Order: sequence, then C-alpha cells, then structure tokens
Amino acid sequence: MIKSEQASLSVMRIAAITILTIFILTVSVFAAKADVKNVKIVLSDNCEIEVLTTKTKISDILAENHIVILPEENVFPNLDSEITDNSKIVITGLTQDAAKVMALAEESEGISLDKLLSSYNTITEKIVVEEEEIPYETITKDSSNSSSNEGTKVLQNGRTGIKRVTYKVKYQNDIEIERTVIKEEIVKKAVNKIVTKTTSRDLAETDRSVTSTVNINTASSSLAKKVAGITPEVRTLNTSAYTASTCGKSPSSPGYGITASGARASAWYTVAAGKGYPMGTIIYIPYFANKPNKGWFVVQDRGGAISNNKLDVYMNTYNECISFGRRNLECYIYKV
Repeated sequence: MIKSEQASLSVMRIAAITILTIFILTVSVFAAKADVKNVKIVLSDNCEIEVLTTKTKISDILAENHIVILPEENVFPNLDSEITDNSKIVITGLTQDAAKVMALAEESEGISLDKLLSSYNTITEKIVVEEEEIPYETITKDSSNSSSNEGTKVLQNGRTGIKRVTYKVKYQNDIEIERTVIKEEIVKKAVNKIVTKTTSRDLAETDRSVTSTVNINTASSSLAKKVAGITPEVRTLNTSAYTASTCGKSPSSPGYGITASGARASAWYTVAAGKGYPMGTIIYIPYFANKPNKGWFVVQDRGGAISNNKLDVYMNTYNECISFGRRNLECYIYKV
C-alpha cells in the first residue's frame, strides 16, 4: 500500500513539473512574439528619455510613461498616430515655428519626422537695456526787422540727449528676429539749436534803367517789414522767367503787361504762381538777394503751365528770361 502511494506522488510531481514547464515556454513564446520597441521621447524643455514599450499608439506610449500633454504643447507625430520606424516622439511648445511644422506635416504625410523637426527652432527671449541718443532740433528765428547785416547767427548750440530704452528681444538660433519696446526713460534731455536769420533791409544798389510801376527800393523794404516775425513755409520751386512779350499779347493790346490780379507787371516784384498761393502772397528767394529787390516778390499773376510746384519771375526783357532759363530755387513763402 505504501509503495502504491509513493508511485502516485511521483506521477503527480512529474505532471506538475511538466505543466509548469509548458507555461514558462508559452510565456516565453508570447514575449518573443511581442514587438518591444526602444522609443526616444523629447520633452518641450529639450530633456530626452528612452523607454521600452510594446505599445504602438503615441497616446498609449505617453500614458504608459505618465507623460501629460499641456494645452500649450504639441506632439509629433500626433496622439492618434502609430509609432514609426524612427521611434521618436517630440513634444514642443506652441510657437509660430511649431505651427509651421504642424502645417508641413498636414501637407505631406511622407515627410520624415527628422525633416519636420528641422523646420522647428527654439525661440528664446531676453530683456535688453540700451542707451540711445536723442537728436536735437534746429529752430530758426527770423530777425529781418533787425538793423543787423544779412546773415545767420547761432544763439544757442544744440546738444544731443540720452534715453534708456528697455527692449524685449526674441532670438532664434542666436539671431535677433523681433524687438519690442517695453519702457523708455529720459536720462538727459536734448537741447535745441537756435539760430537767427537776418535779411538786410538797406539796398546797396539801385537800377534806374528798370522801367517799373513800383518803386523797388521802397517795395522790398515794405514787404520785408510786413512779414517780420512770421514763420515762412520753405519750399523748393521750379522757377522760370517771363516778360510781357511772351504772354501772347501785342504791345498795342489793352491788356499788355497786365497781370491776373489787375495790376501792371513789374520786374523784380511780380511773380506768377499756382492757385495754391493766393494773390498777394509774399515770397523771398535767396538766389535773387543781390538783385534790386533783394529777393522779395509778390504773387500777382497766374499762368496756364504754372502749378503749385512752379514759379515764374517777371523780368523786363526776353533776353533776361532766356539767360535765366529754369532753376530749382529755395523759396520762403509768406501767405499773408
């Protein structure tokens, strides 16, 4: 009886060992068949980790490793994708470049992840403080009513100022791509330069050979005094010359030498200008400062070809007009 029991125990042991061996072999076969992959995960802070997984879906792999995707982050490939042969998952912040990578991925599914990531570069921001110069302005004051000789005098020298500017600067691959002003602080104020411009009122010469209905000497002094203290509009005008014989009228015509204002044209006094300059506008032209009128004129006439960028100076003779030709001259315009 004892021998029979011992034989039964031996059979049971053998059966148990056999079953255990079969179980171990089965588990080994399943493990061998499972596709275990080595996956690299690059986080948004550029940290890298490598994990072993049998998962194939991106979201499953991240969940398995307790990695949570924040609202401002993107995943490449996307969460619903299957892991590819390159076995890399990249998490980036939502920047303009990241959006560019996403758009590129949507356009072409055949582009590799490494090629997509080559379009993404990390953007860094820095606060930069710089000191910059503040340029000074030049203020010109007219002292034409002065008895001083003609010329320019500096009353106050100009000095540049300094301001401290705080910028937020964005860099990509160490190259500045954007700069935004956050704050400006005046360290030293700029000092404007002040000069006076004096035009002599006393005529050094008189041309008695000029036939005119206006006393040029008296008129030029009167015009200068009339605009004393008024700031002129300074423009460069394309200037030509004309005389009564070039206006298409014969000397016997009643309107010969009569301007659009009704006054008779006078050399070194009358100019024709565009409609932007009302009749009676006073114009000082430095180019004619050595002439009998010292450069002072009055708008008394119009002309079919005279625009607001042009000026026509009345002269006594046709030869004078031809000799003068056409020039771009600086003009000081007083609309009084």
